[in-house]
Amino acid sequence: MVTRVFCTQENDDRITIFQMDPETGRLTVEREFDMPGGPAPLAVDPQQRWLIVGLREQTGLATVRLDPQQGLGEVISKIDLPVDACYVSTDRIGRFVLSAYYGAGVCAVHRISDEGELMDEAVEWIETTPHAHCIHTDPSNRFAYLPHTMPANTILQYAFDAETGRLTPLEMPRASVEAGVGPRHYAYHPDLYRVYVSNENGSSITSYAMDPDTGELDLLQTLSTLPSDFGGDNTCAQIHMTPNGRWVYVSNRGHDSLAIFGIAADTGMLTPAGHRATEPIPRVFGIDPRGRFLYAAGLDSDRMTGYAIDDEDGQLHEIESYGLGRTPMWVLALEMDTGVS
Repeated sequence: MVTRVFCTQENDDRITIFQMDPETGRLTVEREFDMPGGPAPLAVDPQQRWLIVGLREQTGLATVRLDPQQGLGEVISKIDLPVDACYVSTDRIGRFVLSAYYGAGVCAVHRISDEGELMDEAVEWIETTPHAHCIHTDPSNRFAYLPHTMPANTILQYAFDAETGRLTPLEMPRASVEAGVGPRHYAYHPDLYRVYVSNENGSSITSYAMDPDTGELDLLQTLSTLPSDFGGDNTCAQIHMTPNGRWVYVSNRGHDSLAIFGIAADTGMLTPAGHRATEPIPRVFGIDPRGRFLYAAGLDSDRMTGYAIDDEDGQLHEIESYGLGRTPMWVLALEMDTGVS
């Protein structure tokens, strides 16, 4: 087994592949993969057969074969779209690619074949309102949510049909959202019916209870991602959770930090656990599949810093900083079976 960290650099048309030392978390560059079109968001299918790439310059979606020996193989397919995706994911089976389109205010679903080819015609192309930012299905593969930052300030709630890829608004089509927070990205708890949302405009995190039968979200708690003495401008970006569901992190752009929150094992309620200063404008970051290391990239520094995660208190301890190409737009860590014992 080997753990690789894939980083897109939009303005260099490149995906840098790092190999991670399993003991120290240190990274070494394994390969620089040419990806024309301005690669940005990434996703992987559940069977780890291919990487899905959102392209921002030559707007569209592409699939690239995952290669156990060198990370990435050939580009399998590419479809052109009128707008660029800010987020991509697959459903929990791997039959469909879901995507969100910030400027256009759209969410879409495209079928993907057993050979990794994307179908040109969308199963769904739903126009909502500008600033749609994220969509992915819940662990049961029955529901999906579509947050919009300000001014829409809403989370649309959908039932997902795993056979057809269709999205249907729930009986309550919108979740309750506090005024002005601007929900952006979200993460599902691995064991509890809880959903955690990073709020871009409110510099906060909100926890929701998820009804397992109806899929509807019930607002539980909102906490600031900023220290009480910070008075500057800030917006939040991504949110990621450790695989064991103990710690969740939100990136602050302006305060330039990762906000740390503990998650109660019984209730899923959040407790602030501090901040870790990181790269300037930490738009994207990722956590390795075993929850030991976190890697945060700076949009203003074109660098990425690795941290060891202390599972006792959630704190982040710096390992090393790495140079990247221009405009890092995604960080994705995968554990891959190389077939070597």
